[in-house]
Amino acid sequence: MTREIRAAAFAVPIRTGDGKFVAHYSEKGLCGLEFPSGKERTEPEVTPQELPAQIRRWHEATANALFRALAGQVPAELPPLDLSRGTEFQQRVWQALRQIPFGETWSYAQVAQAIGRPKAVRAVGGACGANPIPVLVPCHRVVAANHGLGGFSSGLEWKRRLLAREGVRLQLVAAASALARPAAGAVV
Repeated sequence: MTREIRAAAFAVPIRTGDGKFVAHYSEKGLCGLEFPSGKERTEPEVTPQELPAQIRRWHEATANALFRALAGQVPAELPPLDLSRGTEFQQRVWQALRQIPFGETWSYAQVAQAIGRPKAVRAVGGACGANPIPVLVPCHRVVAANHGLGGFSSGLEWKRRLLAREGVRLQLVAAASALARPAAGAVV
């Protein structure tokens, strides 16, 4: 059976050692990537063999890129990314995220600066949270100004895990300085 390619027409699982991710494809390319949820999906899954040839190629590239990223390696090739569902601002943020080198982090303020909107730090955080293709559009590489984790739509444990696999060691400056401060009323 041949299926027509429509907006977000295909949801295809990618089984990894970290659980089952689900890749979503539109007629333009990869448009979403879901983290493992621990819950079984109720709708029937499409297998790669059931996909049109173009989507199958994109899925193979997506799976390979995801496997490499989860193994702490730079993905060699990405499928076309369809980020068209975001606002113009979100799309600018998502493009900036793709410029953050593997194994490095930028603060939300650095991303805001990179897109020419230095006062839009909170909006950058919102755009990171709305990123439809986490891991491959690396919103996990954006951290708080104090080098703390900040937020992550799939949970801070995933963010820690992804950063650690890239060799990033966060310096939790705020936590360290809080430990170094004497308690209120303490004699120093």
